[in-house]
Amino acid sequence: MPSPSVPHSPEQDGAQDPLAGRARIAQLDVLRGFALLGILVVNICSFASAYYGLGLGAPPFDGAVDRAVLGLVAWLFETKFYLLFSFLFGYSFHLQEQAAMRAGRSPVPRMLRRHLALCGLGLANAVFLFHGDILLTYGLLGLMLLAVRRWWSDRQMAVVACVLVLGTVLAWGLLGALLAWAGMDADLQAALQEAQRAEQAFRGPVASVIAQRVMEWRNTVLLVLTLQAPSAFALMLLGYAAARKGWLARTPPAARTVRGLAWAALLVGLPGATAYALSSQMVYDSPWVLPGLALALLTSPFLSTGYALVLIRLLRGRAGTGLQAALAPAGRMALSNYLLQSLLCSFIFYGYGLGLMGRLPPLAVLGVAAAIFAAQCAASRWWLSQYAYGPVEWLLRAVTHAAWPRLKRSGT
Repeated sequence: MPSPSVPHSPEQDGAQDPLAGRARIAQLDVLRGFALLGILVVNICSFASAYYGLGLGAPPFDGAVDRAVLGLVAWLFETKFYLLFSFLFGYSFHLQEQAAMRAGRSPVPRMLRRHLALCGLGLANAVFLFHGDILLTYGLLGLMLLAVRRWWSDRQMAVVACVLVLGTVLAWGLLGALLAWAGMDADLQAALQEAQRAEQAFRGPVASVIAQRVMEWRNTVLLVLTLQAPSAFALMLLGYAAARKGWLARTPPAARTVRGLAWAALLVGLPGATAYALSSQMVYDSPWVLPGLALALLTSPFLSTGYALVLIRLLRGRAGTGLQAALAPAGRMALSNYLLQSLLCSFIFYGYGLGLMGRLPPLAVLGVAAAIFAAQCAASRWWLSQYAYGPVEWLLRAVTHAAWPRLKRSGT
């Protein structure tokens, strides 16, 4: 990459967006920070227990309180926050594209470099830190969005998004129904033995941890392609279409309208989340697990929308200043914070660190998540008082622009 710095001006500091040279949309940063918290709550459960997702608590943490905590995570967090992040990803995609056009550059080379770099970061994260990485999926879906964005209108994007979500729901619902009708039961005992073996591997040395992580990542590729990726791409399309219409940049609608839309979204999303949470706490071989998942895939976009609208409503109230101060810095450097979460969790729970996998009850695990996120919010606020970008954001920007941007804020 060339060595000259990207031009930087004083007005790009503070409330200005260094990427576009325009005022940042504060709601985007707050929503990213909020989504970052939700993703951490779900991901840390995978770090903490190899039994997570089987419908059984990790021995000896299978009591009423443990199940209640895991049920709460399934009810309010699982299958929701990566959708919110996907919407924001699509929205930001359009903003980055417009920034390139304002600079008189073609957005295609920039976006190609950016999303290929995301794929590389995701692959490294999956191998060395967390097999549940989402960055590789986002990078690949971003390349797909780059390919179709010029050919599809906003209406067509909305239609494709609906088809993707409904098709995924139908596929998983039919699969669950067929398995139940055929009487095909999962091998619960084999799954428990595999979880025990995985836990031992994750508690081992570096080579053992990496080998287990790579194996689990290979096993989850098909699941990501058939479960997460269609819904994520659907929300990216909706986010891109929303950005083209300038939804978050416009004067916000009346508080009553926001409140009404939030209630409507929550009333649709919460029943599906409840059914999913109940089915997820059933044993691994229950015939209701897949229908519950299908219902969650159908209603989670509504619940994610409800979350976002409630947060936007709060930002306009008395708590708005505090929420923005707490969440916006973490959201501005969401990529750095996401990777840092993987690094910290792998150190806390894997054998080359503290080796606490399977040794903390779910309530304590959530306490660890809260402590990590609180520390990230404080650290992000300090970092951005000194620097224009998060460290990984700076590196990604350098790749995107094929030039080194200035990291240090002018006048600091």
